[in-house]
Amino acid sequence: LGLSGISGYEVRAECDLSAGLPAFEIVGLPDAAVKEARDRVRAAIKNCGFTFPVSRITVNLAPANQRKGGTVYDLPILAGILAAGGQLRLDGPDSAYVGELSLSGSLRPVVGMLPMALAARRAGIKRLYVPAPSAAEATLAGGLEVYPVESVGQLAAHLRGEAHLEPAAAWTPGPDDFACPDFADVKGQENVKRALEIAAAGGHNLCMVGPPGSGKSMLARRLPSILPDLTRREALEATEVHSVLGLTTSEHPLLVRRPFRSPHHTVSAMGMAGGGSSPRPGEISLAHNGVLFLDELPEFSKEALETLRQPLEDGRVQISRVSGTAVFPARFMLVCAMNPCKCGWYGYSDRCRCSPQAVEKYLSRLSGPLLDRIDLFVEVPPLDFDALSRRTPAEPSAAIKARVDGARAVQAARFGPGGPACNDQMGPAELSRFCALDDACRAVMKGAFDRMGLTARSYDRILRVARTIADLDGAGAVAVEHLAEALQYRPPEYLRR
Repeated sequence: LGLSGISGYEVRAECDLSAGLPAFEIVGLPDAAVKEARDRVRAAIKNCGFTFPVSRITVNLAPANQRKGGTVYDLPILAGILAAGGQLRLDGPDSAYVGELSLSGSLRPVVGMLPMALAARRAGIKRLYVPAPSAAEATLAGGLEVYPVESVGQLAAHLRGEAHLEPAAAWTPGPDDFACPDFADVKGQENVKRALEIAAAGGHNLCMVGPPGSGKSMLARRLPSILPDLTRREALEATEVHSVLGLTTSEHPLLVRRPFRSPHHTVSAMGMAGGGSSPRPGEISLAHNGVLFLDELPEFSKEALETLRQPLEDGRVQISRVSGTAVFPARFMLVCAMNPCKCGWYGYSDRCRCSPQAVEKYLSRLSGPLLDRIDLFVEVPPLDFDALSRRTPAEPSAAIKARVDGARAVQAARFGPGGPACNDQMGPAELSRFCALDDACRAVMKGAFDRMGLTARSYDRILRVARTIADLDGAGAVAVEHLAEALQYRPPEYLRR
């Protein structure tokens, strides 16, 4: 089994022992890590009590026209050599082997175990032998007997029938895996909580603007606590990306909460979108089915920010290189936080000393097309002493999540199993059908369109937000009050210049 991007595929390790001068060749477009398997396999065979063949050894990794990388081929190469030499009898053709070897013959965990296990299931594999630390992740694929192997000696004893290995039990999460910061910790800022609730209910992008210390980051980090639970399909999709980058562990092999990625503002365009000579996922793919939080938005490079534009529309990112093209999933909620100026106090306090030119320069990295893709803009004002010292407990995340789940249930019933997952993903057909405006709403929208300089994209996004507000209100149609609230979340004047 091998990896191509974030997808697994079947690889057959064909081993041949022939007469001639002793040699050990691996063919099938191996990279340096695969070629180095020769030394690891040779040492492991000798140190586990087997005899390394004194002959010409040729290992072909099929399909031979696809480049192979990584250390996952160590175990199948070793098993193939021992089977070709008659020292070990392998299971039938419906068995597969994956693992990196140490020189002593013990097995080390590998990255990308979940996509490889899913590929094994699709290929009709029934039994999968993997390193013990990777077994929990492999069980997530379902439909496989996953055998956790500690060492080559343990695998040999099992295949000989001397010591039977028990298949690993399917991994299940514990209660601690669902822990998340709670909105009950947040004092005041009710208008911002309302905007976050709307964003969660419809899957909308959001930007918070306010001075330093007003709670923007604190609020953003609590957003996952009110988002709908991951479905099994969504969890596997998100975990595949994390698995390929080695971000899963034997204790937490599956993402049970929606991912929350918060890259530093020094991230490069490649780090954001993904890339490399062998394309790898970036931050936007790691946030798939979750939240991408960009704190201090204007501090990010313009190149990194512009990479977000196409994925925000398409829900995927395509990386093209000379070696090939990779498509990574990137369906995420974009949540941003920013100060209105370099010092942070423009429009909030007399302590701001930024000139209009300095403010304009600070915000110049935020292009109009990017801002046009953000559905909700909300001001986060500084808290006063009374709000900070108030002892009344705030509304917990569980209560907000119940309303969000109710709105998402309405959307699921409206769109059906083959339709959009949420209001933010509505296309032209759904917009015309479910966001039809009456005469009063059209009059409000016409006035806003002329006064605020809206584009066709922002017009559609306002309709989607209004539809979400109506869902939270339990209304069957978009009314004037829903549309008016959606219009309040358009960007402030200094961002529209």
